Amino acid sequence: MQVQNIVVAGKSGAGKQPRIDVLLQLYGLAQLSTGNIFREYLGAYGKVREGVPARVLEALWRDGRLAPDADLQIALSAPARAAGVGLPAAVLGFKAAQYVDRGKFVPDPITNELLAAAFRAAGGKGLVLDGYPRTPEQSDFLIGLAKECGTRLDLVLVVDNEDEAIVRRTVGRRICSSKACGKVFHLEHKPPRADGTCTACGAEVIQRSDDTEEKIRTRLQEFRDKAQPAIERLVAAGIPRAEVPGNLPVFTDEAVRESVLAAIRPVLGG
Repeated sequence: MQVQNIVVAGKSGAGKQPRIDVLLQLYGLAQLSTGNIFREYLGAYGKVREGVPARVLEALWRDGRLAPDADLQIALSAPARAAGVGLPAAVLGFKAAQYVDRGKFVPDPITNELLAAAFRAAGGKGLVLDGYPRTPEQSDFLIGLAKECGTRLDLVLVVDNEDEAIVRRTVGRRICSSKACGKVFHLEHKPPRADGTCTACGAEVIQRSDDTEEKIRTRLQEFRDKAQPAIERLVAAGIPRAEVPGNLPVFTDEAVRESVLAAIRPVLGG
């Protein structure tokens, strides 16, 4: 079977990346991660943020609601120009930051726009979708987008893990700060170098701003409320589902590979 696209789903911190790596190698796919896309925009806004007075920021996000786009553009225009950041990136980064900084999912219209652009740019195939869809409405959008591009979704691979194991894993997670590398570490199970640098490229290893216990517990609840129904919506549309454990008795590259193969063979063959 010629695999076109696979959706990898699971709670934040469940252990999706090692399973995604297996799929990338096995089928020659590319990873399309909404997390990476959002971090790019959050980084753009981060360069602008210090140039915006606190009172202005408060006016742009009041009572859990964003100000109209026209107001955002006016408020962020000069700071974005001073920081050398494009205004569209600054505005979108601001919108995403209001939700990410509070441990919330970014609303569907913003997420769908970014995902669709990247999906179309890749020709709509050869992708492992990571972090999307996360709501039933996003599932509907993705199904329609695949049809529009004349491609298909071959599988939903769900990485399962317990909440407490996810909290321990996430709080200890560290990420290589180099965009060209992005290697993932864990302080206990897969530590970086003793000086806090990446074993692959030597760049500084950092903790993501959303990898705190409070924010991960918020995301776990969001998964139950929204992402689980999103998976069910894909399955209801006829997309096969397979499940792989996030915790293994022995965590090695080979053990991860074998667990993934055991889960997907009945669906994809091979």
